[in-house]
Amino acid sequence: MKYLFINSATANLVVAIIIDGKITYLYNKNDGNETSYKIMPVIDEAFKKSNIKPKDIDKIFVVNGPGSFTGIRVGLTVAKVMAYSLNIPAVPISSLEVMASGYDEKVFPLIDARRGYVYAGGYDRNLDVIYKDNYVLFSESGLKGIFVSFDKFAFETFEPKLDLIKIIKKHENDTPVNPHMLNPNYLKLTEAEEKRLQDEGN
Repeated sequence: MKYLFINSATANLVVAIIIDGKITYLYNKNDGNETSYKIMPVIDEAFKKSNIKPKDIDKIFVVNGPGSFTGIRVGLTVAKVMAYSLNIPAVPISSLEVMASGYDEKVFPLIDARRGYVYAGGYDRNLDVIYKDNYVLFSESGLKGIFVSFDKFAFETFEPKLDLIKIIKKHENDTPVNPHMLNPNYLKLTEAEEKRLQDEGN
């Protein structure tokens, strides 16, 4: 089986090709604000170096959030277009679960959502959910344990580790979604939506 993995929701852009349980290409790099420019050249390189064509892909795994609103949209747009035009099944995956994938113990991935809020989740060594992905004020979350994050906080966190094979095996048999139903999982309203609600309340 040949899989394409895309994660553009977090600090690192991750693109991978997995063929028969082995990673044949992996791009995992912090590109700053250049994800929207980088993603297509990286995907093109992924296919070339893996010696396959997009139509050869059996399934697309794409991270749908939470994280960067722009980054999420970029990755989902690419996945939607490919899934629809080439009739490839697509499976959405949580960015927080991906961040927890490289650990063999209970961890709590965090993404800074500003003003003291975080996107937080909790996963055990099998990537089963122990704390549902949430947008929460960290000081009121009650979370205690090992935290992993790309962001810097006032408390100790560890760099997220990536185990793509573990993620793929966990979701390999998930029911694919209609490409048109590959929706962002922002966990919170966008700033435009928040402003609209504030304006309507005045």
